[in-house]
Amino acid sequence: MIQSAVILSTGDEITSGTVVDTNANYLSDKLSEIGIDLVAVITVGDVPDRLEWAWRTAVGMGDVVISTGGIGPTADDLTTETVARVAGAKLLRDEATVEHMKRLFATIGRPMPDNNLKQALFPDGATIIPNPLGTAPGFRMPVTLGGRSAHLIVLPGVPREMKPMMENTVIPWISANRGTDKVYAVRVFQTFGMSESALDEAVAGLIKPEEAKVSFRASFPQISLKIRVEGQPGEVDRRVEELSRRVREKISQFVYAEGDTSMEEVVGRLFIEKKLTLAVAESCTGGLIGHRITNVPGCSQYFKGDLVTYSNDVKSGVLGVSEETLKAHGAVSEECVREMAAGARKRTGASVSVATSGIAGPDGGTPDKPVGTVCIALSADDRSLTRRYQFRGTRDWVKLITSQVALDWLRRYALGLPIADSTLFRR
Repeated sequence: MIQSAVILSTGDEITSGTVVDTNANYLSDKLSEIGIDLVAVITVGDVPDRLEWAWRTAVGMGDVVISTGGIGPTADDLTTETVARVAGAKLLRDEATVEHMKRLFATIGRPMPDNNLKQALFPDGATIIPNPLGTAPGFRMPVTLGGRSAHLIVLPGVPREMKPMMENTVIPWISANRGTDKVYAVRVFQTFGMSESALDEAVAGLIKPEEAKVSFRASFPQISLKIRVEGQPGEVDRRVEELSRRVREKISQFVYAEGDTSMEEVVGRLFIEKKLTLAVAESCTGGLIGHRITNVPGCSQYFKGDLVTYSNDVKSGVLGVSEETLKAHGAVSEECVREMAAGARKRTGASVSVATSGIAGPDGGTPDKPVGTVCIALSADDRSLTRRYQFRGTRDWVKLITSQVALDWLRRYALGLPIADSTLFRR
């Protein structure tokens, strides 16, 4: 029966701070959704005795230990051999895995290096977890140490490979071995436009502790609100839907999506549904809005183009921003972005456009326009809107929050909501 878990993240790149361990956050969320108690997260570098200590410690703490990383082909990938040593098992080569790896290399027209054969070695007694996106399969196996039994689950450290393996294979297996007929239903609301504290206040009292567990997660630039309901099959779905209805009624205009959906995906879906077309004019964001939009398949159905006009002469020459406007108000002004947005519509024929101009920093600010000053405009047949914001943070944060606000404006426009209703960041 599996009720508790330990996450084990391995790799010198993590302990040195070179790579941020996003895998642990993802795994924590997934385990929470199915009611598994996360006891600890252990991070350890690629040192054999430390790895062995970490595995032995983890087995003593949880019913299942989930490891990410350390199963690549190089000499510092030590997870599989460490697990075999801890379990007292021999390493055996799986020929089906060898053939799978050879086929992957053949598809890209490259010979497979011999060191990849290391990834086909598994401890005796292990069950292989297929990896359709990479050369390193995972595996799970039972182990008993010091009279305590646990299940070890080993997954690759590459998120794009690990996540499908977790969702398609590991989560169903853990759920089937929880030893209870209770199930969990989870609903996640992605919100933007309210601070975490304001969101907490807004939903306070909507859901009683005995009805569901409510949690918040601030993941810049959005905040997630999660509802988790425990109960019998069928019952939990009805209960989570009722609780979700309460949340929607309270904060509907700040909820841009339910589930793992990005703002740009929502905007794309709405513009296609409403038969709207879009153009973007960017200065301080340097193409980030267009990049986010074009990350979503199908954007060609509505997206006309992105005009990155960083310098004043290009703002004038490409978008038609007047010299008088630039001299009187400057490039970072509501007057300038209004003309940028109008120019983008005129040049592309789009029905809606959005424009940005600002001072992302760390230099370039003035007493009147400090670093973080950003102006945004939206232009459409039925309206024109501009706002000035004062953002805080590093250059990349200012660019990201600007792109999020601009996309939220587009979402609100398509839904007929007040476009700049949020009081966050307003100057």
